[in-house]
Amino acid sequence: MDDAVNDVNTLRQFNRYFTRRIGALDDHYLGQDRPLGEARLLFEIAEAGDGASLRELRTRLTLDAGYLSRLVRALDRQGLVRLRVHPGDSRSRVVELTPAGEAELTEQNRRADALAAGLLAGLDDTRRGELTAALDTARRLLRLAAITVETVDGASPDARACLAAYAADIGERFPEGFDPAALVPPHEVSGDAGAFLVAYEEGRAVGCGALRRLEPGVGEIRHVWVHPGSRRLGLARRLLDGLEQQAAVRDLTVVRLDTHAVLKEAQAMYLACGYTEIPRYDDNPYAGHWFEKRLSPAAPDARGPRPAEA
Repeated sequence: MDDAVNDVNTLRQFNRYFTRRIGALDDHYLGQDRPLGEARLLFEIAEAGDGASLRELRTRLTLDAGYLSRLVRALDRQGLVRLRVHPGDSRSRVVELTPAGEAELTEQNRRADALAAGLLAGLDDTRRGELTAALDTARRLLRLAAITVETVDGASPDARACLAAYAADIGERFPEGFDPAALVPPHEVSGDAGAFLVAYEEGRAVGCGALRRLEPGVGEIRHVWVHPGSRRLGLARRLLDGLEQQAAVRDLTVVRLDTHAVLKEAQAMYLACGYTEIPRYDDNPYAGHWFEKRLSPAAPDARGPRPAEA
């Protein structure tokens, strides 16, 4: 059995064991009078705070619109949720918990805590620590695996929104601030001139990175950024790897980048990813360190149309 097949089997075996162990298949999840789907929807509505739009719930839970509507109607009939028109969009509807729904969720959380405590009770402190650390690692890696990275036009709304968030983020971290006018223009990171990658988690843009051609055979990586809520997953490295793939496909044999002196974590990542520090190569006023990496040629099957996903 090869490694890939073994990995798939291991994950499926865990899924089967865990769903059976927590009673996910029971029509009366946690002993309450509802299946897991309805119970989970109550939790997600509460997590959204002041109501959740049906569109957001469909995206977050990857549910079919018809199935979600049936779940919401069932909870509505039981008096646990209510629907209202979205205050900013009359075409959209928001669902929120009623007082009865809040009471139901409180009891659901109490029972879920008791179930988790019961599962952990059979382990000593050392093994509990091992289990919780392993679960934290599994959650982090599964989040990273579920994130998609797509090539978009540098002028697209998602690209500009990511760059605006990037500028605001580093503007707070740089002692001198940051002028958004220094952001790379869209035409330099689109089409044959370069590439712009956006990372999506549950339909939301949570990271980006740009590549532009400096000179024949040489490219530059710019604006690698990850939303604070999606950091420490390994996403920055994944974006960096995707940009390097884009460079190789464009016959760029060298990529360069710079970074601010305060961004110690970025400097460490670049060094760990095979970049070498070099003398200044540009006039970027925010740069304090400059790096370069030589790339291997793109594999023959990677040539042709530009990759749609990194």
